[in-house]
Amino acid sequence: MAPRVLACTVCHGKEGRATPDGYFPRIAGKPAGYLANQLLNFRDGRRSYPQMTYLIEHLTDDYLREMAEHFAALDLPYPPPPAPQAPAAMLEQGRRLVQQGDVARNIPACVACHGAAMTGVAPSIPGLLGLPRDYLNSQLGAWKTGQRRAHAPDCMADIARQLTPEEVSAVSAWLAAQPVAAGGKPARTLPAAMPARCGGVADVPVAGR
Repeated sequence: MAPRVLACTVCHGKEGRATPDGYFPRIAGKPAGYLANQLLNFRDGRRSYPQMTYLIEHLTDDYLREMAEHFAALDLPYPPPPAPQAPAAMLEQGRRLVQQGDVARNIPACVACHGAAMTGVAPSIPGLLGLPRDYLNSQLGAWKTGQRRAHAPDCMADIARQLTPEEVSAVSAWLAAQPVAAGGKPARTLPAAMPARCGGVADVPVAGR
């Protein structure tokens, strides 16, 4: 599979480690179910990026899953994070939203779904660390505006629409400045049920359900 996915590394970096340009995400070591879901989303129009669609629009479900499993199996070190790119007050605002959420506005903490270490949960929930700030910003913005979608119920779109532009910037800045723990490996399970049901992760228990 490695020679077959060389086209992926043009944007996502050698072995899918990401590149320093601040936009394309790392895909090496991400949960296989998450990567497969995103490839299907690009192919089927739930996510929009013409270069991705062009590469995979004629590939079968099984082939896309093989590609996902290839990148998920790569165990590669993460570089240290860049220096924080925001004032201390903004970083603290981002930390609170990531770790505590905002109960009054029904915004769950990011760690409630993406894991305490924010390295994701196998097989389908992605980690949030080791990603460029610009990429995080762009994806939260895409959820807000409907340019990125997932299978219903689209919990990330619901959450992102409640965040102000300033909160999106704060969350992205704080996440991008954090070191990646435990080699970035996704957790096996969440310590508690998810706060809301999300499409694509139907096998994860949901609180009150």
